[in-house]
Amino acid sequence: MSHAGDNFEFRPTRPAAWDRLELAVRRLMDDYVAQQARAAAAEARIRELESRISAIAGGGPDPVELQSRVGELEAENRLLRERLQQARAEIERIMTRLRFLEGR
Repeated sequence: MSHAGDNFEFRPTRPAAWDRLELAVRRLMDDYVAQQARAAAAEARIRELESRISAIAGGGPDPVELQSRVGELEAENRLLRERLQQARAEIERIMTRLRFLEGR
């Protein structure tokens, strides 16, 4: 029985799990939006890099071949540096012997 003076409205209470679920869904949606933005930025960067590769490769040497050649040249440079170091050591040894012989 309701009284005329009662201004009571029935509101069902939501369980606390519902609030946690709502918060989790909001966070997931925020993460989803952020991931979409990251994916769009990554796709734009891929298009930019593909464009640059095409510009480099168009009429010019193949970038993969260039990278391979650079590796070969770096290995050759290491070998030449080792040989120069050995030659310097040999020259130093000869110079030491000459100094000894001159000192006699």
